[in-house]
Amino acid sequence: MKRRIVLTGAFIGMVAIILGAFGAHLLKKYLSFEELNTFEVGVRYQMYHAFFLFFLSTRKDIAEKTLKTIYNLVVAGVVLFSGSIYLLATKNFTLFDFKIIVFATPLGGFLLIIAWALLFVTILRRKS
Repeated sequence: MKRRIVLTGAFIGMVAIILGAFGAHLLKKYLSFEELNTFEVGVRYQMYHAFFLFFLSTRKDIAEKTLKTIYNLVVAGVVLFSGSIYLLATKNFTLFDFKIIVFATPLGGFLLIIAWALLFVTILRRKS
């Protein structure tokens, strides 16, 4: 499981850097300041959670089942939160109906909060 967590963290981080460069160099010409700012929020939160996964992989005091739960919450949260932000920031270039994903961003954010809370509670309950 720890190998999967590290690999996923590395992949999420790599994609965040690619999308950040894409936004800063290519999309800068086509997006408004506000849209570019929105896009960058998605990149930032994606990178934060790549580091979160790396940290998670170093924990030896967390049960495998809990690790897996936190991992799944983070991955789903990043896909929903950052993914929907990328789509919303670039909506002028797609034919996608954004009414379908209106709840994706808050749901993704909620999953990320739950992942952090689960880590917090798990470590808090440990003695020492």
